[in-house]
Order: sequence, then structure tokens, then C-alpha cells
Amino acid sequence: MNMVQPTYRHIDEMRPWSDREHRLECVAVTPEAPDVMTFTFRPDRPGVWFRYLPGQFVTLEIPARPEPLMRTYTLSSSPSRPYTVSVTVKAQKGSLGTRWMFDNLRPGMAVKAFGPQGNFSYACHPGDRYLFISAGSGITPMMSMTRDLGDRSPDSDITFLHCARSPDDIIFRWELEARARDMPQFTLGLIVEQLSRGQLWSGLKGRIDKAKIALLAPDFLDRTVFCCGPEPFMATVRESLSGAGFDMGNYHEETFHPVAPPPPVATADHHGGVEPTRIFFSASGKEGACEAGHTILQAARAAGVRIAAACESGLCGTCKVRKLAGEVEMNHNGGILDDEIDDGFILACCSRPMGDVEIEA
Repeated sequence: MNMVQPTYRHIDEMRPWSDREHRLECVAVTPEAPDVMTFTFRPDRPGVWFRYLPGQFVTLEIPARPEPLMRTYTLSSSPSRPYTVSVTVKAQKGSLGTRWMFDNLRPGMAVKAFGPQGNFSYACHPGDRYLFISAGSGITPMMSMTRDLGDRSPDSDITFLHCARSPDDIIFRWELEARARDMPQFTLGLIVEQLSRGQLWSGLKGRIDKAKIALLAPDFLDRTVFCCGPEPFMATVRESLSGAGFDMGNYHEETFHPVAPPPPVATADHHGGVEPTRIFFSASGKEGACEAGHTILQAARAAGVRIAAACESGLCGTCKVRKLAGEVEMNHNGGILDDEIDDGFILACCSRPMGDVEIEA
């Protein structure tokens, strides 16, 4: 049987992904911990490589329902190894999109992806020494940054603190322990909440607090801190650091929880009220009306124009579209960069027209 071998190309003979929307082919599914899997993807067309910052995220379009679900995941892979990308995801109780991935996504299948997005990265907030603090699946951006630093600058000074429910729930445990042996200035601290009967554990037990941070990272006041995990966990870390006199200008955290729920769609009463503005959707050739106070995203849905969206609160950047004409009021929460705004892009979920507007959608 003749096997087709891939054509070898140096990376300078390839081209980076330049499309905002991609199709990714799954090439591997790897169990990491209970209800945690890593899905690895390659480009669905040859001759390209992935360009992103360590710690950034993508939004996957998951066909779990007739109307696809949009779910945002951090890339756990490193851009220093640009031929594939990976997301490491935990199936929470009642999750729909992630559970579909666990049950259905297999090598050879393709999914649509949007991104990458985000500035939760040491590339955006460089420091001389780093303190990574994570809990649960919040370890993924820390792992991406650690892998990248390990390849680019293996003598980087990193203290990595991770909290998990039990030793069995520590994601990437064996790789982290290997890095603690191989990287000369990599220090690993693990904290678990509980142990099974007879289970051996030499690390700390309980919940994170100021005393445990100081014990595992005595010089934390002099480090640049990145934190990711559930909101109560990050709140405890923030309070512990600020209470110890830490310069919070050197503290960075990542969260995908919406800041505010999306506004409800309602039918306006125009008797004596404000008339809706007109929205032109150039790519689809449609025109719609946007009621006073409603967003571009709401107007698009009402007009039957699909704009991909995930968080709907200006965080993830999935609904980024180009504004071709008109003015909008946009109140976002970090999901778009200033240079993207200068180039004419807006986030449809948090932009409200100030008159007639034309959108590339």
C-alpha cells in the first residue's frame, strides 16, 4: 500500500493564516483529566501556518443544534509550534457545545473557527519574571505561554501555581512536572482541595490564599502576574495580592463571563417615538431596520442576516464586522483593538447606530 507523504516546506515557504474565519480539521483527541480533552487541529488547506499570540482564544462554531452554537476556547498550544493548534476543554455539567465535541468530534472532521482574539498574553504585557496562577481549565492560557516561553527562552523565570479539585484533576500535571525538571528557573506549585481515601499527596491542600501564594512564590511582589480561573478564585487572588501591597498594574486576568446580559429584542412603538434607522448589509444584499437603542447584531438577526456571535457583551470579538458607512456608538469590553477600530471594524453586539449605517455582512 502506497502512503502519500506530506510535502516538506520550510515555514518561510508557507503563508500565515490571514482570514478571520477558518475551517480547522481535527487531527487528534487526547484525554487530559476527568471530563477534560484536548482537540488538536490543522489547517484545512495546505501550505499555511498558524499565527497567534500565546494565551489568545478562538471561537468555534459547533453544529450541536440546527442553529450552530458559538463557544470560545483558549488555545492551549504554542505559536512556537505553528503547524497545528489545540484547545483543551472541560465538559461542565449541562454544557452543550463542549459535550457535543466530546461525543462527536473525531479526527478527519472539520469545524469553523473565528479568531484568534485577546490580549491576555505575556507578549502584550511583558515582564522580567512571571507568576502564573490558575485553577481548573483556567490553566490553558498559562500552558500556552509556558510552552511558548519554553521554546523561545527556556531560561525564563516562571513560577506556576495551579489549583485543582484533586490530584487526578490537575490538567497537564506530567508536562508541568517535566518542565520543573528541565527549565532551570521554572518553579511549580500545586494546590488541591481534597484527597481520596489513601491517596498520597506531598503538595499543599485547601484553597488558595495570601499565605499559600507567599509560601509558593515568596517574591510575588516583584513578578508580573497572570491569573485565570473561576471568578471567585480570581477575586481571592486579587484581594490577596492587593492586600499584600502588590502593584496591581502588573496584574492581568482573563475571563469570558459576560459583563452584562445582551439587551432583549423588543418591538418598538413608533407612535410619537423615534423612527428606526436603516442598516444596509452589503455582503448579503439585504436591508433592515434598527430600532432605537438596539444593536447592529439585533438588527441583523431581525433582517435574516447571520453575524457570528458568542459572548454578546463585547468581550470575545467574534461578532467583529467592518463598518463601511455611517456612525455607531460602541461600548465594548476589550473584544476589539484600537487599530481595528481605526480600520473601520466594530463589534455588532455592542454597537448602536447613530443614523443609517452600512455593514459588511
